[in-house]
Amino acid sequence: MNKFFNYAVYMSLLMAVLSFTSCQEEFEQIDTGGEAEAIMAGSTTAKLVENTASKDGSFDNIVDGASCLAINFPYTVEVNGLEITVDTEEDLDLIEKAFDAIDGDEDILEIIFPITITAGDFTEITINGIDDLRELAAECKEGGEDDDIECLDFVYPMTLFTFNVNLEETGNVLVESDKDLRRFFAGLEDSDLVGFQFPITLKLYDGSKVTVDSNEELARTINNTKDACDEDDDNDYNDDDFDPARFENYLAECPWLVREFKRNDQERTAEYEDYLFNFMEDGTVNVKDREGLNINGVWEASVGEDGAVIEMEFETLVDFTLEWKVYEVGENKIKLFNGESNRIIMKRNCEGEIEPECSEAFIAEKLSMGKWIPASEGQAFLDGLVIDFSNRNIHVYDASGEIVDEGNWSISGATLTFNSLSMELANYIGDWEVVECSVERFKLKRGEEYLILEKQDEETNPDTLREILKECEWIIKKVKNQGEEIDRLLGYEFKFMAEGVVTLGNGINTSEGTWEIVLNAEQKLVMAINIGDEPGVSFEWPIRDLSNDRLKFEIEDTDYELILQRVCNDNMDDGDVPEIRNVMMGGEWTIASYVEGDVDMTADYGGYSLQFMADHQISLLEGGEAFGEGLWRVLRSSDEKLKVYLNFGDQMPFDELTDDWDFVSIESNRIELKDIDDNGMVTVLVFEKP
Repeated sequence: MNKFFNYAVYMSLLMAVLSFTSCQEEFEQIDTGGEAEAIMAGSTTAKLVENTASKDGSFDNIVDGASCLAINFPYTVEVNGLEITVDTEEDLDLIEKAFDAIDGDEDILEIIFPITITAGDFTEITINGIDDLRELAAECKEGGEDDDIECLDFVYPMTLFTFNVNLEETGNVLVESDKDLRRFFAGLEDSDLVGFQFPITLKLYDGSKVTVDSNEELARTINNTKDACDEDDDNDYNDDDFDPARFENYLAECPWLVREFKRNDQERTAEYEDYLFNFMEDGTVNVKDREGLNINGVWEASVGEDGAVIEMEFETLVDFTLEWKVYEVGENKIKLFNGESNRIIMKRNCEGEIEPECSEAFIAEKLSMGKWIPASEGQAFLDGLVIDFSNRNIHVYDASGEIVDEGNWSISGATLTFNSLSMELANYIGDWEVVECSVERFKLKRGEEYLILEKQDEETNPDTLREILKECEWIIKKVKNQGEEIDRLLGYEFKFMAEGVVTLGNGINTSEGTWEIVLNAEQKLVMAINIGDEPGVSFEWPIRDLSNDRLKFEIEDTDYELILQRVCNDNMDDGDVPEIRNVMMGGEWTIASYVEGDVDMTADYGGYSLQFMADHQISLLEGGEAFGEGLWRVLRSSDEKLKVYLNFGDQMPFDELTDDWDFVSIESNRIELKDIDDNGMVTVLVFEKP
């Protein structure tokens, strides 16, 4: 164990202090003779270590515009008049989607104060207004130059040592996280001597790992790696921090389709939709219109202080001849603007160029892939229908996934022929001319009648959500009915089974009902639940946010909300969860402390105790006699936090403790939990064994 320091090292450090000038070496002089090495807490190497362990606050820049701080969950914002509660990092995508829903270049976001923020050194600060937040945000350095180092991370645990001036060990500490490491250094003076137990392992930005055996190697590795990746620390979002070469390559990799176009405040999408732009590496740009005609021009991309810019110039396509600023670069999409009256939205088309002439081969190939949503003006009966054209067959599905019509199709040139339809689409039998085509959209014409086919996104595919729901159990994190949270359902478990059967239970009592996934009239996914004896969840729930580990449903304008957390195999594969459960099930516990903000309510629980039982049950005791019960769970949330769900129903005074608590710490005889409400108030709950 490399924790001893020789006299030569100590003298070199002391002389460095005495002869300190304005010039400083890359890292302090160290000994390389095989024994361990000392550094001062205020040395360059120590600062590199601290910066590597700093909390990165750039993930929520869309809200606070500051990379050196992060807002603690949960909190609430208003985006273009829409109120959004941010419980996890995934909810930040909802803010971006709200911005994207309005194609203008000015988005309005208001934070509902007070909030609590965490600084780079993991200190927490309560912010009561926007001016206080702006003052802190102004201290952040824009452009990726903030102090935190994100291109590498320490692999924990690590052991550190402290020494006095006589090089006698005064203590050691095991750190298991960046927060632990920053707190350790926060308690030191700059002149204090510290040491590391080598070797130390660091994980680099590309996933590889490197092991260092000395302070010199540690400092060199951090210095050589700290600028090797794009930290995306600009106080913005959606720009991906492209450098010029990367931005040009991104544009030239694939063709781009025009999806929306506005010029001089005039909507011109119908004129230019599906125009195909190919940005060539030699600075030329080739455009194909819908008739297959080629239009050539030149282009140039640059990245400056105001972000990325594309300048295009054509002799004939003069509407596009302009310097366009990049408003957003998303996945397979780019938004360009010039002032408030000029806008282009283009979609990346890496699957292959559109054949504007709508060739037979192109139509046959693309139509056979995926499922298609039909639409025709004045034909409301098409709402909710989905068509599968694979294998030259036609299968028409309704919103519940049932087949409502069948037939087949053939093609000759640019003419599609639908055959043998006898039910929902019987009137569509016959020849249809393909007048527009792309990878994701077809426009068909028969006389004066038009039929639009748009490819169904995978995220709006009911089958995708059905499979996700059936894979594992889903725990209720929140149910809100007309603005009121239904706390009695916290921690209850949904099991979505085949044949449309769903159960809802708390480990002892189980209710059964039906479920189905359908598309509503707006082609939005809806989960319809009907459990007769549980009206709190029996609704048609439109999906708001979909991920593999978390589902959020919300009924707009009615304040109904349902958030579910996926739990597979009862989280038994998570090493921490079973360990915490085992400790909690190890006997009786009393409430040693319950402090809500500045109010200590511990005395309300004197004389009571509780036991955490199997099947997620809680037994409440008074004077050793059972008088009530509750529900408990320990799980890993979608944002990788350990959570403890407690649900005591209407059992007073324990009903006050019903919540999804953040796990803080656990020992054999002590458990500490914490909760921060929407107003930033911190509540601490401590259990201890009697």
